[in-house]
Amino acid sequence: MKKRDRLVRYSAPERINHWIVAFCFVLAALSGLGFFFPSFNWLMHVLGTPQLARILHPFVGTVMFAAFIIMFLRYWKHNLINREDLVWAKNIHKIVQNEEVGDTGKYNFGQKCVFWAAIISLVLLLVSGIVIWRPYFAGAFTIPLIRIALVVHSVSAVALIVVIMVHIYAALWVKGTITAMVEGWVPAAWAKKHHPRWYREQRQRQTQQEKRP
Repeated sequence: MKKRDRLVRYSAPERINHWIVAFCFVLAALSGLGFFFPSFNWLMHVLGTPQLARILHPFVGTVMFAAFIIMFLRYWKHNLINREDLVWAKNIHKIVQNEEVGDTGKYNFGQKCVFWAAIISLVLLLVSGIVIWRPYFAGAFTIPLIRIALVVHSVSAVALIVVIMVHIYAALWVKGTITAMVEGWVPAAWAKKHHPRWYREQRQRQTQQEKRP
């Protein structure tokens, strides 16, 4: 594929960052489900043993949060809601039929919702996780507060799992999305169809770079 037939969507550091978050999410989610449901206790072996899982789970969650904060700082401006997102939302019936509407930028309204839902869930998980984290912090909080934190942590974890499942489904549904996060580039035709405003911005940047001596 010729250089002008494809566009760089994610750099190598961005892709590495994304997969660190994904890897930590899998470990934290599976071990967390093992804590929550007795019938899923065997999932705790993903971190070695149940005892080791209880030690490592909060550390894995902390690494995931830190890595996602890096993503947040990179992408939050691209995920601000604008008028075109309202057009996208009003025509969700067309989106379901795999039609594109609106002048979408780097991310569409659905992707933005996933982004903000993920950061809210992760903040709640971090705060509640600190409150229930034994033996380091839990001793500093009252039993009623710890119980509330346990509920918040559980609900936030389920919410994040659902959000990530939607994210994965959408990535598989829209052909070409996986390539962007694995190889870093997308076909120009893909970008023009799914993210027309972002496509024009990248083309303009390419043209400016080509004009430079």
